[in-house]
Amino acid sequence: MQKKQLWIIIASLIMLNCLTVVFFLTKGDLFAGSEEGVASIGKETITRQQWLTELENRYGKAVLKDLIDQKVIETLADKYKISVSNEAIEHELLMVKTLYGSFGEEQASVEKWKEQIRFSLLLEELLTRDVVVSEEEMKAYYDDNSSIYNVPASFHLSKIVVPTEKDANQTIKELEKGSNFAALAMERSIDEFSANQGGDMGYVNEEAEHISPQLLKQIKNMKPETYSHPILTEDGYMIVYVHEKIEGKEYTFDEVKNQIRRQIALEQMDVPVTAASFWKEVKVDWFYGEGAK
Repeated sequence: MQKKQLWIIIASLIMLNCLTVVFFLTKGDLFAGSEEGVASIGKETITRQQWLTELENRYGKAVLKDLIDQKVIETLADKYKISVSNEAIEHELLMVKTLYGSFGEEQASVEKWKEQIRFSLLLEELLTRDVVVSEEEMKAYYDDNSSIYNVPASFHLSKIVVPTEKDANQTIKELEKGSNFAALAMERSIDEFSANQGGDMGYVNEEAEHISPQLLKQIKNMKPETYSHPILTEDGYMIVYVHEKIEGKEYTFDEVKNQIRRQIALEQMDVPVTAASFWKEVKVDWFYGEGAK
């Protein structure tokens, strides 16, 4: 349960960082053209000032708290000489990918996720730094729960579904000429949900019930950044694009021992995974008053 909460927190932090970019970059130009119109509805105009005020009212406190929490974690991690390994970050990243789907292919997006995972793991280390868990207890926990630390073989996929073989062949011709897969998916795929995402299906693992064994076999034989020939399905003809393939891995006790220590400690402590409890220690003073509320 604690680990699921951690991943939810990571996803929330990513969203807040996006809001931070929008809010604070625009806030920097607040006094330069604050009456500038950012939208018009008939004769009515929404000004830049109105927009920024609404952003602050809706998201300002949450965004500022997120920035403070990150600085608190960095400060205390330096104070107590706490760090997390790249291996631990990569493990969490793979788990987030395979369990919670796609979060964008851009390298900047991946790096942002890694940074938020690092903050989350550092926070766990800070919260549990004084808790002692025996080797025997950790080993017993691993024996009972080893499967939750394993990464299943997964594939990041996109698809275009069209009604006829003629449509599929035409799509293939356009792809061969260099057309963008996501753009074609949005333009012509009849699978409305994935089409709205540029055809993106997220990460699919070998146990996914909505992927037929025949399709899965074909996907396994494809290389990353390639697309398939048209595949006949119940819904029409499908063209699949493989963005990334993640090899399945089973992690040994030694590889996840420290993660298990934190997990057991957090369950024993039964405390929220939040930096709020450290605000007083680093003497946080902010726009909204004392304490993390």
